[in-house]
Amino acid sequence: MENITENERVVITGMGTVNAIAGDPLEFAAALKDGSCGIGPVTRFDTTAFRTHNGAEVKDFHPRALLPPEFSLKRVSRADAFALVAAFQALSQAGLYPVPESLRERTGTVIGGGAGGLPEAEAFYQDYLRRGGGRGRFSRLATVACAAHANAIATQFGLYGPKATIMTACSSGATAIGLGRDLIRTDAAEAMIVGGAEPLCRVTFASFNALQAVDPGYCRPFSGNRAGLTLGEGAGILILESLAGARARGAAILGEVLGYGVTCDSHHMTAPDTGASGAVRAIRAALADAGIPPDAVDYINAHGTATPPNDLMETRAIKAVFGPRAGRIPVSSTKSMHGHTLGASGALEAVVSVLAITERFIPPTIHCETPDPECDLDYVTTGARSGTPGIVLSNSFAFGGNNTAVVFGCWRDEGRGRG
Repeated sequence: MENITENERVVITGMGTVNAIAGDPLEFAAALKDGSCGIGPVTRFDTTAFRTHNGAEVKDFHPRALLPPEFSLKRVSRADAFALVAAFQALSQAGLYPVPESLRERTGTVIGGGAGGLPEAEAFYQDYLRRGGGRGRFSRLATVACAAHANAIATQFGLYGPKATIMTACSSGATAIGLGRDLIRTDAAEAMIVGGAEPLCRVTFASFNALQAVDPGYCRPFSGNRAGLTLGEGAGILILESLAGARARGAAILGEVLGYGVTCDSHHMTAPDTGASGAVRAIRAALADAGIPPDAVDYINAHGTATPPNDLMETRAIKAVFGPRAGRIPVSSTKSMHGHTLGASGALEAVVSVLAITERFIPPTIHCETPDPECDLDYVTTGARSGTPGIVLSNSFAFGGNNTAVVFGCWRDEGRGRG
């Protein structure tokens, strides 16, 4: 990693987000600092029959008012719209909207997803039943495809570079960032729009309720009385560029993707390996890829779902990797504020990680009020802290044992490392 070139170094020049506590990155930073909670009663569908009635919804979302007038929203799902708005924010911040003609063949898209257009499919099926069958407007199902988010971004912004969709459950958004970085480093692209999007829908809500993996109240990561996650929705998007390309056009640089690691547990469809071997290997691989020792990490944005086995597993993984120093590294789970956005969570928390660096703070873990003797790290439970994290580790540990860890670094013009 010492001899890495400017064409191989991958920097972040823009970010965008839509989530339950904010409509853009600046609002998001303020909400994180305030410890805002976006969890409340779900209004998009009837939750009467379920264990919990709470979710982290995006409220008052009007994409037509948030996107350029020339954009077509025909056959665009709610999740597609989340992705488009976040991508527009990110490209605008990067100074790449509209994407220059000279860059369109060298700009690609990798998006992580989950439920995709399922809310629209659910609405179609309900209409179908009310009509008593019939042909219906099956074109309404065009947004159900898993690739719809990436397709919408590439089409609306006129991009002709590499395009891919990642489906690795709750690590999808994080893995999308890693793949986007690799495409730049191998010169398959000069810039990449990467991230994830996820909507709340009945099928997902029912599934997690059936698994008894949701808290009837609020998710309480790492708390001794934690009882499950809270489902959320939204999108997180980052613009990645080669350092050489960003410098050539005079772009403002927000941070750098230093490295990432991907592993699998090969253990169980939903339960994590309590021995944490897959998570440990992912974190160590990310640090090795970044070329930094464990001692260099200043903050860990945890996966922190608030399910009892997952939080315990992640705590064990952090202890295994960081040893005696583990208890001195601030760790927090922002899912306590914006909910678990599944396919978008790794990307949304990547935005959190970069904001922590650029805005100089450590976000809190709210609702964590009861000590757990087995979860005994510094989970930042008494509000946000001021600080200057130079290197941030973001963890995403998904169903099926799909583990991804990403290392982000602050930007300093004279080279890699801490700011």
